[in-house]
Amino acid sequence: MSEVGTSKTGGLGGGLGGLTPQRLFAEIGKRSDLALALGVLTIVVVLILPMPAFMLDFALAISITFSVLVLMTALFIQKPLEFSAFPTVLLIATMIRLALNLASTRLILSHGHEGTGAAGKVIEAFGNFVMQGNFVIGIIVFAILVIVNFVVITKGSGRIAEVAARFTLDAMPGKQMAIDADLSSGLIDEDQARERRKNLENEAAFFGSMDGASKFVRGDAIAGLLITFINIIGGIIVGVGQMEMSFADASAGYTLLTIGDGLVSQIPALIVSTAAGLLVSKAGVEGAADKALFEQLSGYPQALGMSSFVLGVMALLPGIPMLPFVALSGGTGYLAYRIISKRKSAAETEAAAAIASTEATEAEPKEEPISETLKIDELRLEIGYGLLPLINDSEGQKLTDQIKALRRQFAADMGFVMPPVRILDNMQLEASHYMVRVKEVEAGGGEVYVGQLLVMDPHGGQIDLPGLHTKEPTFGLPATWIDAGIREEAAFRGYTVVDPPTVITTHLTEVIRDNMQELLSYAEVQKLLDEMGEEHKKLLEDIAPSQITISGIQRVLQTLLAERISIRDLGTIMKGIAEAVVHTKQLTHIGEHVRMRLARQLCASYAAPDGTLGLITLSPQWEQAFAESLVGNGDEQQLAMAPSELQQFIAVVREKFERAAEDGEMPVLLTSPGIRPYVRSIIERFRPQTIVMSQNEVHPKARLKTVATV
Repeated sequence: MSEVGTSKTGGLGGGLGGLTPQRLFAEIGKRSDLALALGVLTIVVVLILPMPAFMLDFALAISITFSVLVLMTALFIQKPLEFSAFPTVLLIATMIRLALNLASTRLILSHGHEGTGAAGKVIEAFGNFVMQGNFVIGIIVFAILVIVNFVVITKGSGRIAEVAARFTLDAMPGKQMAIDADLSSGLIDEDQARERRKNLENEAAFFGSMDGASKFVRGDAIAGLLITFINIIGGIIVGVGQMEMSFADASAGYTLLTIGDGLVSQIPALIVSTAAGLLVSKAGVEGAADKALFEQLSGYPQALGMSSFVLGVMALLPGIPMLPFVALSGGTGYLAYRIISKRKSAAETEAAAAIASTEATEAEPKEEPISETLKIDELRLEIGYGLLPLINDSEGQKLTDQIKALRRQFAADMGFVMPPVRILDNMQLEASHYMVRVKEVEAGGGEVYVGQLLVMDPHGGQIDLPGLHTKEPTFGLPATWIDAGIREEAAFRGYTVVDPPTVITTHLTEVIRDNMQELLSYAEVQKLLDEMGEEHKKLLEDIAPSQITISGIQRVLQTLLAERISIRDLGTIMKGIAEAVVHTKQLTHIGEHVRMRLARQLCASYAAPDGTLGLITLSPQWEQAFAESLVGNGDEQQLAMAPSELQQFIAVVREKFERAAEDGEMPVLLTSPGIRPYVRSIIERFRPQTIVMSQNEVHPKARLKTVATV
């Protein structure tokens, strides 16, 4: 059996009998758990067994050292969680002080009649130093220490710990969801998520423990008061009743010992309470306490300067000692000056470094990325070198100002912001020529002359004024470029006079109107939908993308813009789409239904100045001819009319509209709903400005005027 016992070398139990005291302490030093257990057991023993005075002195020194170590650790840690064992340390420190209080009480009551050194030299020294022969002073100082510890520090730190614990627990679900979200998005990996969860749990446990541990300090303060009161009363009773001492001698001797004992206990308690306050009040502050204090207090030199001024004023008050206030005023003022100078120097250094970096960057020309060549300008205006004064003239950037106003007016009229117009000088163009490009494809151009005016006859006749006869570039009407000096004569004859920037802006406007559907991008549609009013957002969520995609909405809006219908009333358009998608998914039919919802807007837009809507109706014969020519179903439905019949239709329509124009009418062509898109597709090839409406698009309150019948 002995061989088996000696083979258990992993623990102390098997070989404890053969250990010498030196080896025993060495083994305990290697095993911190055993050392802690032995220390706690020693505290329990002190509570039961008496302690000699010299050992009490040594134990009190250990208590003071331990409390100072705790305070310094709380000052120098970077985060509160680095001292997560503080609640346990606080419990141990409280137990040490209470055990030493009990040991000193036993010595005071049993040997207090022998003199002030009965409870050891440490208690005697504290009593004599603080009381200075007057026990009333000692009692007052002791009471003040207890009040500071119990009422101020302990109560404040306990409240901070309580609130921090409550807020930490309330915030745990949100923080855990944030960790899960970061893990799901790939911002952190599984190990980092596990570590963050562990830190979160430790933080909640720490502040919860600190909330409870603050009760130790409060109980320690109350126990100190009770022990002090008991020692004084008990000491007087023992001295007078048992040791036959006079009341004065007993009061002086036992009070000195009791107050000394109370001070020796309360000073370490005050130190540990301060450490607890520093620890719980440091939540949210990174770095050591000195860094947090000095960096933040010196972060505003203006505050130091004002403090210096106030101290200087106080030094001049009658009866105030000047030297300390002047010294402090000078010190804070110098510190403020040093901080401002240091920051100014750092700012100059940073600015110089930034300038040097910029110069170095400019000195090294950057090569334009190849991807830049893939970008396409939605709208581009190219001008010859002779038209540059239209952009940089002495009166201001007249052409660019008109284009800015055009974009604003276009947004108000049509309901979406047109892309910015990029203006470039093209050396390959002739000096007075310009060209408009849509997605870098030529869409129009013309010739204007700087310093001259373009004159047109409203009736389309030739201009009878000296100048360069030409064609107006937008509509192809006869026009003449004249000198600015005969402008008044042209206006007197009733001609329309426009300057070169207006000519270019008008042409640009018509080009944009002809290509609006191409300029309405997916991103612009998404932006328009995002900026809708809150009352329409729910409708959009109900239909997109479950019933129609954003691309489908874009197609519907492009269909409207292709016929120059404003999409500004986006709420009504979305209601029309929501009504149509329930019955059909064909974008053509959805667009026709939306047009019906916009009947009031359409009739108002196409009405004459007198408020009447001129109509040229389609005869029943042509209605039937178009209906019978439709082949296919759904989106694949097409018009298959004989070419000769189409030519006859085109000739009749052209004749009717030209005759109406001669009579000063601008009517619309009215058809049945089923054939309207196909009639429009034919007419837009030879008369794109002609409006084609269906009978469903005529508002009930519109004033109608039938001009002719096709």
